[in-house]
Amino acid sequence: MENTAHNPDQQMFGLRQIATNGKKRIGLLIGAGAPVSINVGTKGEWEPLIPNIAGLEKMVIKKLSIADEKVYASIKASINNPNLEKILSRVRMLAEVVGADKIFEYTSKDFIALSKCICDVIRDVVGKDLPMPANPFSEVVSWINGINRKYGVEIYTTNYDLLFESALERAKTPYFDGFSGSKSAFFDPSSISKNDLPSRWVRLWKLHGSIGWESNDAGEIVRVPNSTNANMVYPSHIKYDQTQAAPFSSLFERLKDFLNEPDAFLMSSGFSYADAHISSKVLECLLANPSAALFAFQFGTLAEEKNVIDLALKCPGISVFCSDGAIINGIQAKWKIGTPPTKNWHEIRAEYYKDDKFLLGDFKKFARFLATAGSDISQDSIVETEVGTAV
Repeated sequence: MENTAHNPDQQMFGLRQIATNGKKRIGLLIGAGAPVSINVGTKGEWEPLIPNIAGLEKMVIKKLSIADEKVYASIKASINNPNLEKILSRVRMLAEVVGADKIFEYTSKDFIALSKCICDVIRDVVGKDLPMPANPFSEVVSWINGINRKYGVEIYTTNYDLLFESALERAKTPYFDGFSGSKSAFFDPSSISKNDLPSRWVRLWKLHGSIGWESNDAGEIVRVPNSTNANMVYPSHIKYDQTQAAPFSSLFERLKDFLNEPDAFLMSSGFSYADAHISSKVLECLLANPSAALFAFQFGTLAEEKNVIDLALKCPGISVFCSDGAIINGIQAKWKIGTPPTKNWHEIRAEYYKDDKFLLGDFKKFARFLATAGSDISQDSIVETEVGTAV
């Protein structure tokens, strides 16, 4: 199989037809790499609008006191494959169980203060406004709105920010995030499970919680506008009671239900697949439903995207598109340009492939590709196409 190669033209020709098919069930899985693609630097250096989890952790550590930083490092050293979310979960667990005793020389009160400090920094960093005017989040919304759809587009995101909310509201696009109400919006799991909103409503599912989510005095999860409370809600790696787990269990059940739908099509961008609880759920569903498919657009090379590569090698329904090659139908190979599928295709090719590098692992490029697909392909010309393997 040494001579095997994947033709990006063939794959992207098929993707444009799927992306503009108003009868397709389409979902997006968006990770921390999405806001990283927006550069707000003013001195020629790249400064992401919101950093990824690793960058966010660095900003948290800078704000900690010397004592807090020492305890944070000790907790981090005690966790396998640590990240900011896991460390915060451990801090909160210790705040609950330590009581009057001490661990790492900290009492329960100290761990509560450390948790608040971490959440304060996270809220400030991820609370950035969406830039005006053009930006990739708005271009995704433009693509959604530009097609008459039978099914509402579902956006699943692990990000805490409000960038998609801002983009949808600027475009006056109705959306539902699982909450109903205004002053203190309550979570409504029955509406999620029924999923019977009009198709023009976007479904926005915040899998890891969001700024603005709080636990009220009754222990219920609510969404509060313009919240300054640092008590953000996160999925925990420790045991939550039923009320605390309810938002996340309902949202993950919705992801499962979507992937179990006939002919469901999920595209991911900016997502590393390092979150085992999400990756395992996606793999489980796609193995059980051969008619569903996932296209994962990754920023790195095949060698660098081990998490999702491992998934794709287990399931032919998962296609992975990296900068230097892809895994399609379980076959891993480098890119090789072939015969253009249409006469003027070289103009479209520039949007996703340049200098022997596939570009759609960048959320900014991915969003532009979707937006232009929706704007220049007539619905009357769409012919349903199976995306095959290029050899």
